[in-house]
Amino acid sequence: MTAVDSLMLDAKQAIMDEHYRRFQTLRHEERWEEALQQIPITLNCATDLLNESLRVLTEALETHNHTSDNSSPPAK
Repeated sequence: MTAVDSLMLDAKQAIMDEHYRRFQTLRHEERWEEALQQIPITLNCATDLLNESLRVLTEALETHNHTSDNSSPPAK
């Protein structure tokens, strides 16, 4: 995982946390209509974060597998 990947995941996590906090605030204030409008926004942020995490993980696995393939002893 690169520094850019880490920053991107941190930023997406912070955005999702902020939207979730806003949803919780609206819910606690019983502003139901606004809270319901916040749900798809929060879910979209969560989806974006999960997709980015999956991309980073897939890339890390591909890099690891490529490195493992190159370091294995030659076949006899």
